[in-house]
Amino acid sequence: MTFEKVCSLKDVQEPGSLRVELDDVDIAVVRFEGNVYAIEDLCSHAEVPLSEGDVEEFRGAPTIECWLHGSCFDLRTGEPTNLPATDPVSVYPVRVEGEDVFVDVAIDDSLPAAASN
Repeated sequence: MTFEKVCSLKDVQEPGSLRVELDDVDIAVVRFEGNVYAIEDLCSHAEVPLSEGDVEEFRGAPTIECWLHGSCFDLRTGEPTNLPATDPVSVYPVRVEGEDVFVDVAIDDSLPAAASN
């Protein structure tokens, strides 16, 4: 795994998200209920930034909501939890060291990534 520092923990509100632009992909670093997640910052339905949406629990899952049409995406798996989105978005492993947040975007995202505490 190749983790890279993407932000400071204090840069991400709880609950909330922060858009981080990397060379190959834009991600949303998300804090919710003490966990930190990294998810692709592009709704698979409407191609708008997910980082501009609300972070909340939806049907028992930690999610981020697309502000345009209301689809929510599970922060653990990237799977949409409601329509109109039907395709998942990528999720990435996160590691928190002190106040620094590291993300590995160079992984095969076919498996769910674990959240970091």
